[in-house]
Amino acid sequence: MKLPNFDRATVEPDKLREYLLSREHTTGRFKARFFRSLGYSEEDWERLSGDLLHIAREGEAEAVPSPFGDKYRILGTVTGPNGRTAALVTIWIVNRNDSEPRFVTAYPGE
Repeated sequence: MKLPNFDRATVEPDKLREYLLSREHTTGRFKARFFRSLGYSEEDWERLSGDLLHIAREGEAEAVPSPFGDKYRILGTVTGPNGRTAALVTIWIVNRNDSEPRFVTAYPGE
């Protein structure tokens, strides 16, 4: 299945700059190491945002149980700014009383 309303999916800039790409974030710094190894940076967060939205549009979504709304797991691949390619798992949520999918997190894929 496709992510519901994938054409309206959003990625919050702070989620990327202050979490996934942050060397200082308590949890995110471990993910930042992975994303930085692909050439992504806080200064060029738009590139990562675009790559994540591409996965949301093109990938097959798998529903994941969540008490906060409808959560979806989408596998994909990215080619980072430095040319390295990696598999990713992305997580998206459509909150209750909303129809817009929002990016939750991403991490290295299988």
